[in-house]
Amino acid sequence: MSKEKPGFTVKDRRIFAEENEDAKNVEEKKESPKQEAKEEESQVPFPEINFATFIISLNASALVHLGVIDDPTTGKKVKSLPMGKQTIDILGLLEEKTKGNLPKEEENLLKNILYDLRIIYVKEQG
Repeated sequence: MSKEKPGFTVKDRRIFAEENEDAKNVEEKKESPKQEAKEEESQVPFPEINFATFIISLNASALVHLGVIDDPTTGKKVKSLPMGKQTIDILGLLEEKTKGNLPKEEENLLKNILYDLRIIYVKEQG
């Protein structure tokens, strides 16, 4: 009696065979929920990107760092005053560099946001 040693099995995964097409269809079905999620994400309407939405985004970031609003990733308030100050400084830089080039509404928006953030920062610092 001769005993055969266990070896390895070769499977042909080329797509030209009909049975491999069935396997390919199964793999495509596995990927389809991911594709559906990506399609749903792409259908979410985002606000128009302009200077005002950019400033509001930086404002929200500063408020998170100052511990005023919850961090959207954790759902908890986390205070990081150095990060908050850095964001306020970025907004201040934008105010300085855009002086005289903004419409009155955007200029007032930036000015009011900076004022509010600076007041909050001073209160949180003390």
